[in-house]
Amino acid sequence: MSSEVKDERTAEGSPPPREGGDRAQYGVCVFLALLGTAVIVDALGIPHITSGTDPVGPRAVPLILGALLVLLAVLYAVDVARGGRGEPEAGEDVDLSGGSDWRTVVLLVAVFVANALLIERLGWVISGALLFWGTAFALGNRHYVRNLLIAVTLSLTTFYAFAIGLGVNLPAGVLQGIL
Repeated sequence: MSSEVKDERTAEGSPPPREGGDRAQYGVCVFLALLGTAVIVDALGIPHITSGTDPVGPRAVPLILGALLVLLAVLYAVDVARGGRGEPEAGEDVDLSGGSDWRTVVLLVAVFVANALLIERLGWVISGALLFWGTAFALGNRHYVRNLLIAVTLSLTTFYAFAIGLGVNLPAGVLQGIL
């Protein structure tokens, strides 16, 4: 009898894969399968119309994509069941031991929700400036005045780029008649 203790870790230092796979990865498989099924069901509601310039019709691409999503889900589930798993991020700028920065996530969600709620009332230029400024703030930039100038420039530029370049009118809100 040997008194050696066998380390069951892989060469990268991560624990060995669990028997039968990881439940979170199976969750991804279920999500992909449901998404593929939803795409197929939605595509079946598209009328089958063909023409001389489009002999396939508008149904073909969504049906193919939905089928590929379902196939991908099945293949991924088989891989997970066989012990396959993704490798952890090995980027040099990522601290894998650190937890999630929930403050940043909550601030970003709040900024996006505020933009969605204010875009009709205040208009894109103001809500977009708040979106750009709030995102910079949430991500840690503390140059308030410079960020505000950049945010206003970005929102005005995108407002006019959509209006002039694409012919899409974004909401002007309280600045209606001024812009």
